Amino acid sequence: MTHPAIPSDSVVGQAAPVLSAKPVVLDGGDRGVDLHVKVSAPAAGENLPVILFSHGFGSSGEMYQPLVDFYAAHGFVVVQPTYLDSRALGVDPHDPRAAQFWRLRIEDAKRVLDNLDTVVGAIPGLAPRVDADRIGAVGHSFGGQTTALLLGLRVLAPAGHGQDLSDSRVKAGVLLATAGTGGDDLAPGIIDNLPWLNVSFDEMRTPALVVYGDHDQSVLTTRGPDWGADAFHLSPAPKSLLRLSGIEHSLGGAVGYDSFETTDNNPAAVAVLQRATTAYLRTQLGIDVSAWDRLVSELRDDANGLAFVESK
Repeated sequence: MTHPAIPSDSVVGQAAPVLSAKPVVLDGGDRGVDLHVKVSAPAAGENLPVILFSHGFGSSGEMYQPLVDFYAAHGFVVVQPTYLDSRALGVDPHDPRAAQFWRLRIEDAKRVLDNLDTVVGAIPGLAPRVDADRIGAVGHSFGGQTTALLLGLRVLAPAGHGQDLSDSRVKAGVLLATAGTGGDDLAPGIIDNLPWLNVSFDEMRTPALVVYGDHDQSVLTTRGPDWGADAFHLSPAPKSLLRLSGIEHSLGGAVGYDSFETTDNNPAAVAVLQRATTAYLRTQLGIDVSAWDRLVSELRDDANGLAFVESK
């Protein structure tokens, strides 16, 4: 029996011990409750880049440990806000804020960046080791749309009016299992319940890696799993696309260790995802300019066909 190759650690470097602090509490402003943030970082190292990690709908800043732990162990400071739609906060779906979940997420994300010194200061000695000019953003599912908005995605009517909510502090993004375009591609009734899914990628100009599983059949769309590749195909270059073969919405188990949300447990896929996204951000943030190219070369040499990469 053959197994898919996992990119070598030479692409991302050796793992280091990780320190974490939670919750870092920020004033929530109009959201009505304080914003809780978790921060994780390597115990050593200087000029550390930052990842703003956005969870999926209903999840929280406590999850996605397989990715967050890996990023922190390989030289990134990871900050994880818990957004208002989290099940942990129990906001009633009829609460007036629910219709603005998508917009409140952006405000929260920017609040974290505005208060980055406070957030990283929760780990003693970390603040002087952080390079706040090197910020990337990663998000899964609804968190992918949050990340995409920071990169230039526009939410159209009826939820939005095509406003530019991007943030120039974010230099690159990774969109994991992110919804595609709206309009006629949405399943019947979806626009009424999730109006923020009517979007345009035309102005999403910041570099991004789009990741999707080719078995991720979403109930939100009338299309197939290729809907998850829209952020790559419909946005301006430079963009890259990583397709994981046989993988569903949980991307093999990236949402958490032993998470009930995982429908497609595949440790090899998670290992590829960890290394590919790390290599991409290391290159885009100027940490290792050849890391992404080396990662792509290793994936192309894998005859077992778990992962496929395309760039423009």
